[in-house]
Amino acid sequence: MGPGDPELVTVKAARLIGAADVVAYHAARHGRSNARAIAAGYLREGQIEEALIYPVTTETTDHPGGYQGAIDEFYAESAARLAAHLDAGRDVVVLAEGDPFFYGSYMHMHKRLSGRYETSVVPGVTSVSAASAVLGRPLMERDEVLTVLPGTLEPKELAARLATTDSAAVMKLGRTFEGVREALEQAGRLDDAWYVERATTDRERSAPLRDVDPATVPYFSLALLPSPAATAFTADAGTSRPSGLDMLVTPPEATVSRATGRAQPGAGMVSLEEANATALSRIETAGRAGAVTVVGLGPGSRHWLTSEAQEALADADDLIGYGPYVDRVPPNPRQRRHPSDNRVEAERAAFALDLAKRGRRVAVVSSGDPGVFAMAAAVLEVAEDPQWLDVPVRIIPGLTAAQAVASRAGAPLGHDFCILSLSDRLKPWSVIESRLTAAATADLVIAVYNPASKTRREQLVRALELLRAHRGPGTPVVVGRDVGGPEESVRITTLAALDPAGVDMRCLLIIGSTQTRAVTRGDGTTAVYTPRHYPE
Repeated sequence: MGPGDPELVTVKAARLIGAADVVAYHAARHGRSNARAIAAGYLREGQIEEALIYPVTTETTDHPGGYQGAIDEFYAESAARLAAHLDAGRDVVVLAEGDPFFYGSYMHMHKRLSGRYETSVVPGVTSVSAASAVLGRPLMERDEVLTVLPGTLEPKELAARLATTDSAAVMKLGRTFEGVREALEQAGRLDDAWYVERATTDRERSAPLRDVDPATVPYFSLALLPSPAATAFTADAGTSRPSGLDMLVTPPEATVSRATGRAQPGAGMVSLEEANATALSRIETAGRAGAVTVVGLGPGSRHWLTSEAQEALADADDLIGYGPYVDRVPPNPRQRRHPSDNRVEAERAAFALDLAKRGRRVAVVSSGDPGVFAMAAAVLEVAEDPQWLDVPVRIIPGLTAAQAVASRAGAPLGHDFCILSLSDRLKPWSVIESRLTAAATADLVIAVYNPASKTRREQLVRALELLRAHRGPGTPVVVGRDVGGPEESVRITTLAALDPAGVDMRCLLIIGSTQTRAVTRGDGTTAVYTPRHYPE
């Protein structure tokens, strides 16, 4: 079935799936199958589905033969179930992620059935190929050697093998991740290693391996050492070299002039023009009109990225933005990427405009919608400077967090509402307090962005005190965290029960009005909505 993207299923596999009488797939005890999810669009009505549920995965078992005995018995029983269909004259398709013979579960069925029945194995795109494509880094070239290794090897043995190969893929991470990281460090290869998780799916994640938290690593991930020759080439081309903007954002003494959007040097800091001079001199593009496009990536899932945004990202020469947002865009070998810190919006905008003035097509990325507490206003503010007045600036909207969280809860924004940010970094708390009071007095539903951070906890406490003075204790509150991302959670609580300790910067709150309702549906779920009609 390939690595995850349904469009990477081969034409032959799609044809055979649609024609089969029986579709079988392996799954853990929760019953969810990644292979079945990939194939969903190719299934048809009337097909028999055989879910082959593992009796044990990583946990212990009381089977007399231990773990291996339980697994062997399971494979024998699964093969017997498929044989019964085959004996009845039914064609059977077994779905396998990636390639069936590349660390695949199917091979255990193949050993038991291929000698008795006509068998065809359809190859698929492997996770290794997908990870290489996601990173935009070739696996090997010329006479380089690629080694594929299981992360279950002892770190010492793994390190020895990694030290003697050009490029490598280490599979089966999850609980083995810390051992793999140790082996890479022992082999002196940690700085070259990349981490890729669930490549080509809507939960895809990639990062330098040394930066990955072991607690966040699932089984469906791998470590990659790309081609040394290719790595040298991409570094020379600038795709992994720190940009002038990276140099600019490091010193904490920096201040920014709101009039010009230019950085004012602090102790030991150079100006924007000086810091970026080297980077910009490399990327002059003579004779071509550049432009800045500010692109909304949506709240997280690739399914919420618009076609217009995808086209703008693909067309860009340079990608600029807060590091984690840049990481959400699949690497493109011909693009330069300029990640930066999250508090340098004006410098980031000035850098983008400078690049565009020199003929580059620049995409500045924002999470959600760029016009909602994001980079669109920063770019337009800085673009008022006369030196950039002739640089075209285009804004491409995105699905904003308030809409995403509301959709998960029901329709809490179904009537009049407002959006407020609790961040007092760019506006005084007194302004926030007066606006909260006005919104609460007007009985508006309130979507609260930036409710709290590691260093900003008291503001949410004070905001709740103010809101509780105007709204009843049973007012519905929706708490959405990382909606559209891999750690999505949505909680429905009340204004009285909301605990500020459980809220952080990745959360968005929706505080209901006096009319907002939380209704228990027939399936036991709760839907929050605000009626369209307001009482007389």
